[in-house]
Order: sequence, then C-alpha cells, then structure tokens
Amino acid sequence: MILSAIVYAPFSVMTYPLPLHWRYWFISQYPALNVWWAKVTCGLDYRIEGMENIPDVPTVVFSKHQSTWETFALTMIFRPQVWVLKRELLKVPFFGWGLAVLEPIAIDRAAGRSAVDQVLEQGHERLSRGCWVMVFPEGTRTAAGTRRRYKLGGAHLAVHWGQPVVPVAHNAGDFWPRRKFIKTPGIIRMVIGAPIPTAGRQPAEVMAEAEAWIEETVAELRGTPVPARPGSNRVVQTTKEAQT
Repeated sequence: MILSAIVYAPFSVMTYPLPLHWRYWFISQYPALNVWWAKVTCGLDYRIEGMENIPDVPTVVFSKHQSTWETFALTMIFRPQVWVLKRELLKVPFFGWGLAVLEPIAIDRAAGRSAVDQVLEQGHERLSRGCWVMVFPEGTRTAAGTRRRYKLGGAHLAVHWGQPVVPVAHNAGDFWPRRKFIKTPGIIRMVIGAPIPTAGRQPAEVMAEAEAWIEETVAELRGTPVPARPGSNRVVQTTKEAQT
C-alpha cells in the first residue's frame, strides 16, 4: 500500500487540470488496486449487500469507520465521492497529496460552529456537481466492538439541503484492525441500508436513526451485542436477540 502510494501520488497530482470526474476515475484505481492486493496477499475477500438501496442521484452517506479497508472499498461503490475529513490528512506525504486532488471537504475540527458552516457550504457545492458526500460520523476509526459519539455535522448537511442519508455498516475491523499491521483472512461483509429521509426532521433525529441502524447491523454481522453509547454502561441487545 505504501509503495503503490509513492508511485501513484505524483501521477495523481498531475491530473489536477482535468475535470473532477476524470481525476476521480484515475485516482480511484489506487484503492481498487489495494483492495484486490489485500485479497491476493492477505486472503481478505468481501461481500457487498444492499446495492439495490443506492439512490440514482448522489446524496450523503454515513459509514461506520473501523479500518482502512472501508475507505478503499467505498470509493468503488459510490462514484465519484468526496470525504468530510480533518484538514491534517492533506499534509500526509504522497497519500494526502493525491487526496487533495479529489477536493475533499477538509475542515478544522477546532473551528467549532464555523466547521459546520464549512460542511454545509462545501457539501452543497459537491452535491451539486454530482458527488456523493462520504461522512464517518464518529470522526475517527474505532476498534471492532466499540463505538464513539456520532457527530452531527453530516446530519446538519443532509437536513439543511433536504438530502436523504444512506447508512453503511460493515465488519472490516475484525479483519483489518486499526493500528495493526497483521490482517486476518476472511470475508468482510458490508451492508448498505435503505435511505433515511430527512424532510421536516431535526439533525439529531436523523443521526439517532442512522446510528441505531449502523450499530445494530454491525453487531449482527459480528454476532455480538450492540455496544453501549459512550458514557453509558448499558449494553444493548441486537434486534434479533430482542425479538427472540
């Protein structure tokens, strides 16, 4: 992955004069290459479920964030897409340079309310250009079986501009853990949920529905209870367990 980034990044920067859709096609071959290489070398296969739930028109996507794998795989499903991410990532040598060419919504996390305004303004501009807006509501990768507080920035964007939210759940963290070099062979499952409507709703309400679906689906994929929300000691049963 590191070697391919060193080779690919300079060519990616050279695509900057091209239209965004062309840049995206070229640069997205890098994550596709690494998903394939992980399958060949590490035995990491995958299954995508719920493709029929993807709207015909680009909108806002909320995804669980456990691994590097889903950041690669999602670029192959929602095309073209831009990420809402922390500005510091653009400074990472090679990887950050190529990422900057894709015009992500890069925010200063310490900016407070102005960070939300950045997401609203830039998010609308990207949506109007036919890009999916990819949001990891937890803000950073979480270890498998854990969760962080879901931030409302992406929900504000979706509600403000009347965009439905497409939730995505997966169990990639069980096979490609964060901050771990060794990968575990197996089949990663990613599930795309039905779009969540936002018309006439509050951002907190939309986020609560998306969070509940994502966390319950991840727990079902892993065969474990839903982890408690941050600040709570309560462990929530999965939907199937509750029905039983």
